[in-house]
Amino acid sequence: MDNASSPAVAVIGGSGLYELFDGPSERVEVATPFGDTVVLTSGELGGREILFLPRHGADHSVPPHLIPARSTIWALASLGVRALISTAAVGSLNPALPVGTIAVPDQLVDRTWGRRDSYFDGSTVRHLPFSDPFGSRLRELALQSCPELVDGATVLVIQGPRFSTRAESTINRTAGIDLVNMTLYPEAALAAELGIDMVALCLVTDVDSGETAEEAVTAETVFARLAEARPRLISAIARIAASVPRDYVARELIDRDAVAGVMAGRSR
Repeated sequence: MDNASSPAVAVIGGSGLYELFDGPSERVEVATPFGDTVVLTSGELGGREILFLPRHGADHSVPPHLIPARSTIWALASLGVRALISTAAVGSLNPALPVGTIAVPDQLVDRTWGRRDSYFDGSTVRHLPFSDPFGSRLRELALQSCPELVDGATVLVIQGPRFSTRAESTINRTAGIDLVNMTLYPEAALAAELGIDMVALCLVTDVDSGETAEEAVTAETVFARLAEARPRLISAIARIAASVPRDYVARELIDRDAVAGVMAGRSR
């Protein structure tokens, strides 16, 4: 990976997106300060060099609550990534976002627990401004390049790997939640800490918990709908990647010296 071609664009593939490149690709391994070696592939899509990582592993073996997000985001930052396209399977609580919709959320609610969600939980403390978790220029570029995407939604991130109960779905819907997911947090916050802008492409695979027992979501249903939507997701990713300017500048929400300390392996 040539950092001189910065800004690098990266894609994290959610459930159902385990490969991205039809053409040649190169394996990239990055040892991290967190004890994990992150394995990515580098290839071309949309006329751009892109780094790709399947979030759950190529064989979907890593559950949501055990994803090594700090290692993943650190590895991307070390390779010069400043624009991150992240895909995710979601359940919908909003009738205006039916199955098959690809929504681009603008807000996030975190209800996970026990996940390491900051690089600044050791000797150095920084407080991340996070009122607009997806409020970057990258999100605007995604919507401009892909008019079929739905602009705006609040996504709730639950612990997983189980799906919601019907009572939880009712409560979440009443609270104004549009989409339910298991993985976008702490990914979004960690990326923001290290100066990586992230846009999330949320594919609606089901009505969260279902209206009836017969409609209750199953993993088999989710994976089947993801397979159907894969060409649409890859098309959107390619167009978004092509729209990112070579001189793209991401938001700086944490001071550079603190970020440099993290990248040097000092603040953890």
